[in-house]
Amino acid sequence: MDGGLLSATDQHDGAVTASKVRPAGRWYATVWRWHFYAGLVVAPFLLILAVTGAIYLFNTELNDIIYPDLMFVDSAGPAVPASRWVASAEQAFPDATVTRINMPTDAGRSAMLFVTPEQGMPRRVFVDPASAAVLGSFVYERTLVGIADTVHGSLMLGWIGDAVVELAACWAAILIVTGLYLWWPRRSGKAGVWYPRLAARGRRFWRDVHAITGIYAAALILFLIFTGLPWAGIWGGQLFTPAVEALGLGYSGARTPPASVAKAPLTTPAERGRGTPWALENVAPPNSSAGHAHHGASASRDESALPAPDIGVDRVRRIIAQQGLAEDYWLMLPVGATGVYKAQTYPDRPQGQRTLFIDRYSGAVLRDIAFDDYGVAGKTIELGVALHMGNYFGLANQLVMLATCIAIALLVLTGFVMWWRRRPAGRLGAPPRRAPLRMRYLGVIVIAMAIVFPLAGVSLLVALVADWLLQTLRAVRI
Repeated sequence: MDGGLLSATDQHDGAVTASKVRPAGRWYATVWRWHFYAGLVVAPFLLILAVTGAIYLFNTELNDIIYPDLMFVDSAGPAVPASRWVASAEQAFPDATVTRINMPTDAGRSAMLFVTPEQGMPRRVFVDPASAAVLGSFVYERTLVGIADTVHGSLMLGWIGDAVVELAACWAAILIVTGLYLWWPRRSGKAGVWYPRLAARGRRFWRDVHAITGIYAAALILFLIFTGLPWAGIWGGQLFTPAVEALGLGYSGARTPPASVAKAPLTTPAERGRGTPWALENVAPPNSSAGHAHHGASASRDESALPAPDIGVDRVRRIIAQQGLAEDYWLMLPVGATGVYKAQTYPDRPQGQRTLFIDRYSGAVLRDIAFDDYGVAGKTIELGVALHMGNYFGLANQLVMLATCIAIALLVLTGFVMWWRRRPAGRLGAPPRRAPLRMRYLGVIVIAMAIVFPLAGVSLLVALVADWLLQTLRAVRI
């Protein structure tokens, strides 16, 4: 958070006066000040994102440890029809409806059914595939992984939390850029620039750890930011996604549907962003034709008006098998008279993604979308998300992303220590304010930020106005 580079002779353990700051002109002083204020405000949220992100990286492993009786089964033998799984879950929760089935990912694992009650929180019910016995259930948002997932996306505050997370992510990118500017070597020597001076004490040591951690982690932190932003409500939902869809770069076979078209419902808010590939988030699902039963010529008019029966999950599974879809798919059940069955694979490597939409009355495959059907942006984002979530390269990927989360936490903590050590007693201890930049420079900066990060641009304008008011009030008091 502190970020100011001091000369080797001017870095001490105590408070640092304005006269000891290396004279680097208006830009240096202004960047240091922005870096300080941005870090002070955003740091707590970055720490939350780092901790929750680290937890979610190991979501499967953690759930296996915490809920082994739900995740694994002892019984052997072939799986019974999936309709029996649904019947068992709805018998255990008679006021609820099964909306989705996650097929077992491996032999010895349970099937997971998403159950939505008439009242209360949705549940995930675990069923033994061979016996259809219900093993138990939980409310996702009340589990360690679910809490981490929800906090990571929205701080459990809905759209307001989503905006706060987006703002923190945007300012984190600004912190990285300003931090690189402040770090940029302005003296000879490698100690304290490329590696920490381990013999140093006090604030110099913390400054080295802070700066050098940031240098080596900067690219990965920026990667996490930019691969996460497409899911953000304002940057992703209001800016990036409409532009990509208008250019046909998301999913080449469709455009953003009108607001009146209902998208396939997701069971919980926490699943938005992972329940459907990004490239298909704004694709309107096809409708089942509410076809009528075709009776003979002697059938009465009332009989001919009866809708055809739903083909059921067992027949749908046979159709999916005929289409060659991988066994560990997710099956979303139809909602409403024109709803469709949606079978989807979401493997660790997105090149294997495939989505089938199946008519609930005729069993016809209405649409078959694979990774190769995505546009350039859709493919790029799916690859980025797989790396962001630690999936693409398995454990190695998880460990690299975990190291990045640890680096973020270390930057926050060392920044706090530096600020705490340098601040005068009873004061904020912000870096000294030099002569203000000319308005045209400020205007260019604010406009540029507003284009790239709209939310951050607005917040910067608010911060500049607040800073000006504070300086004005101080001048009046003096």
